Amino acid sequence: MRIIAGELGGRRLVTPDGDVTRPMLDRVREAVFARIEDRLAGARVLDLFAGCGSLGLEALSRGATHVRFVERGAPALAALSRNVDELDVKARVRIWRGDALKSESWRDRRKEEALYDLAFFDPPYKLVTNPDTSPLLVRALEALALENMTEQGLIVAHAPTRDVGALRPGPNWGFDVHEYGGSGIALLSRPSS
Repeated sequence: MRIIAGELGGRRLVTPDGDVTRPMLDRVREAVFARIEDRLAGARVLDLFAGCGSLGLEALSRGATHVRFVERGAPALAALSRNVDELDVKARVRIWRGDALKSESWRDRRKEEALYDLAFFDPPYKLVTNPDTSPLLVRALEALALENMTEQGLIVAHAPTRDVGALRPGPNWGFDVHEYGGSGIALLSRPSS
């Protein structure tokens, strides 16, 4: 796996061993970033279920100014930390070990942190496909969009193509779905008034 484009383009990323994390394929990541390229310059980014950090690091490479990574798995955190160190971007990131579904992981309420312009939401597929946990994902997306994103903020959600629609909070929400083989990408924005 590598950074595709920008100042860090071509640099390799470390990924955790095993199949616990599932990094987005390069071709899907490339297609996603082609769609959101105009939102990256100067953006504050949140990367939830960050894994090795491929999405947030790609955003940094393409012009984002700051990324907050949220991940709880020890192997993924080790890979993420190593990638941040090897790319020498530590001053532009924050790594938070915690549950990506809990809002206290998204922002440090003790500090006056700005809202996010862009967020990546890439939960394990088993959370999306499980009828007991998929409503938790939808509630987290609603809270993220309404309380932690700028008014024009965008959330990029990744799920299996057949299940990506389950992440839509409601009919008035912006929910633009794109399919790349088995990967479904939803571009989610606040509901229209």
